[in-house]
Amino acid sequence: MPHELPALPYAHDALEPHIDKATMEIHHGRHHKAYVDNLNKALAGSPLEAKSICDLVREIATVPDNIKGPVRNNGGGHWNHSFFWKLMAPGAGGAPTGDLAAAINAAFGTFADFQAKFEAAGLTRFGSGWAWLVVNGGKLEICSTANQDNPLMGKAVAGCEGKPILGCDVWEHAYYLKYQNKRADYLKAFWNVVNWAEVAKGFAAAK
Repeated sequence: MPHELPALPYAHDALEPHIDKATMEIHHGRHHKAYVDNLNKALAGSPLEAKSICDLVREIATVPDNIKGPVRNNGGGHWNHSFFWKLMAPGAGGAPTGDLAAAINAAFGTFADFQAKFEAAGLTRFGSGWAWLVVNGGKLEICSTANQDNPLMGKAVAGCEGKPILGCDVWEHAYYLKYQNKRADYLKAFWNVVNWAEVAKGFAAAK
């Protein structure tokens, strides 16, 4: 089966006023769709067509050189965005609780310290990319990747490694309509829509 664009788990305007309707329509319906379409085009006729998006991303180093670039960029874009939509929810935000909250405090000091470090990862990513919270070797770490790379691709490819449990898209298409060049404002607004229940589920599974 070709890879498919997943439906958004909420309406395009559900994350207002923090993430605007127009951005969500374009981000999901055009940008994410383009990654899916271009991934399917790159894989057409290849034995890799049958692989899941998770396996493609994890095994990116073994993809044949003639399609590795398109699969890395578009496969990464498809995985990252499919993950990203679920990490946000209307009426979400606040702070995590339970085991996840305890792990964040243990790793970073306080929740506020964690937020500052996560925002810094997004702010200092030059050009386009992502900020991530990952479980690596049983420990929480913050890192960032360029373009549509993600930590599942491994350190040799993406520059960091681990199981992502939270990610924030810092490509300009994720925020420019509302926030223009103010990436810092967008990163602060992101906390108002983080679906901590979903992040906690990922944390429990990653452990």
